[in-house]
Amino acid sequence: MKNFAGKICFITGGASGAGLGQAKVFGKAGMKVTIADVRQEALDNAVEELVEYGIKREDILAIRADLTNRDEYKAAADKVEEVFGGPPHLLIQTAGVNSFGPIEASTFDDFDWVMGVCLDHVVNGLLIYVPRMIKAYGHKEEFHVATTSSMGAFMAGPTTGPYSAAKAAVNNLMYSYAEALKPYGGGATVLCPGNIRSNIGEAEKYRPEHLRNTGYHISEGTIKTLNAIHAQGIDPVELAEILKEGIENGRIVVLPSRDPSAWAGQLRAQHQIIEDYTLTAAEREEKAKARMEEMRKRFAAAGDGKDAPPPPMWEIPEGGEPFGLARADIEWVDPNKKKK
Repeated sequence: MKNFAGKICFITGGASGAGLGQAKVFGKAGMKVTIADVRQEALDNAVEELVEYGIKREDILAIRADLTNRDEYKAAADKVEEVFGGPPHLLIQTAGVNSFGPIEASTFDDFDWVMGVCLDHVVNGLLIYVPRMIKAYGHKEEFHVATTSSMGAFMAGPTTGPYSAAKAAVNNLMYSYAEALKPYGGGATVLCPGNIRSNIGEAEKYRPEHLRNTGYHISEGTIKTLNAIHAQGIDPVELAEILKEGIENGRIVVLPSRDPSAWAGQLRAQHQIIEDYTLTAAEREEKAKARMEEMRKRFAAAGDGKDAPPPPMWEIPEGGEPFGLARADIEWVDPNKKKK
């Protein structure tokens, strides 16, 4: 998809973070932009921010909806057609939440909440919108579906089990739709960022009441630490510009850099780990030792000759505390993985 001006865009999670960055970039490209989010106050603020950014108020539609609810998603889709005259030419599903803790401490609520937002809402959007998009634009106009996934989709998630599983599924969905939509003149892209400057660290504050039985240790301190980490992430507008370039050039997977090769090494390393899963335990251990030795030599060569690894990418801020731990009262979890 190369032409955006005058066309319709629908963005989930569009009231903040990556979704709001996408609304700014594609709105500036001339699209009529719908932002959908579960937070009304955030939507109201986002509309004003988009107007200040130079997007016409009449080209912005804000819809408060829980998109894990299929009836609410269908109502949102109907509203877009009522206001803008048709389904979106570009569907971007960016809404997401995350929580951290040992996967073996997870509850049904942990999986239902995270996978509900990160995967189920994506499925809802594809099944609701793709038929409408094909009927309206197939063989006639460009149209495209995109989803914001994560680099976590490519790797194991021992402390992000529901999230990593959901993102891996989302990636495969986009690979499948990229092939399926070709005959109709459509396309699909999955955006796989690393850290984003966003408020996803506060996602636990918006967890529905009926899904609050978590096995993870969650507190204001863990949220503060996560906020400090995400404050160092890529700017949402820059990330959206990278996504736009990817869509324009037919990329199915978009990595968080204007130079995709910058992340190619990390992808290769993750793919090698998956290949290693086919080995015996002894063979994996031997390869792991070899990798660690190679890493030690690389650190030594890059530094002052010492074997020390590089400094951590983040530190716990004042008032923060470690995240990714289980609740202290979960008896079957290793004590080293629990809140002390």
